[in-house]
Amino acid sequence: MIFGARAVLEAIEAGREIDKIFIQKNTKSELTGEVVRQAKDHHIPLRSVPPEKLQTISKKNHQGVLAFISPVVFASLDHIIHSAFEKGEMPFILMLDRITDMRNFGAIARTAEGAGVHALLIPSRGGAAISADAVKTSAGALHHIPLCRAENLKEALHYLKESGLQVVGLSEKGKKTLFEEDLSGPRVMILGSEEDGISPEYLKLCDQVVSIPMLGQIGSLNVSVSAGIALYEVVRQRGS
Repeated sequence: MIFGARAVLEAIEAGREIDKIFIQKNTKSELTGEVVRQAKDHHIPLRSVPPEKLQTISKKNHQGVLAFISPVVFASLDHIIHSAFEKGEMPFILMLDRITDMRNFGAIARTAEGAGVHALLIPSRGGAAISADAVKTSAGALHHIPLCRAENLKEALHYLKESGLQVVGLSEKGKKTLFEEDLSGPRVMILGSEEDGISPEYLKLCDQVVSIPMLGQIGSLNVSVSAGIALYEVVRQRGS
């Protein structure tokens, strides 16, 4: 963590990879105003929080501004897509919609890296924290698989569709199983939240909605287990 407005500004100007910035509510100064401007210019997630929140995180003299340094470097989504096409590869992006459990996030990243996924697409807020513990949980996979962060996932999906990728949602609402659909082309696959699955606004943008067949009494699988099954079905189809 970095404490204080001036220290945070210096970190931004030095090109440090910042996961998010907390600014205390009703804190107004020239320096904090500059932090807000720089954060927006560099697409760094910014949150206005009560003083109690900052105090629970750190007792140090933070002066109302606290930044979390990311242990990974974020990648540009358009660069990932263009690079894949230039290499003659079919882009495969995995989008995580509100996956908040760090262990699930780490396990998914590990499987995705092993399955050759080109990048993980995550929201700027509302997902698991990108921390050293997340990297450890992923067995280091987060150092190897590109991570793309989007302020608006809906806009990111529109961009991917316009770039020639089909959107496939993994959901129990799917009429066909993932084994019955063709998943071999350029794809972005969406995995939904542990609580309620894929958001309805993203489901509407799906070209395919597929399910995993459940033969027992349990209605669904853990999201990281589902990811393993789905990603390696794509690997199987592409390999054939």
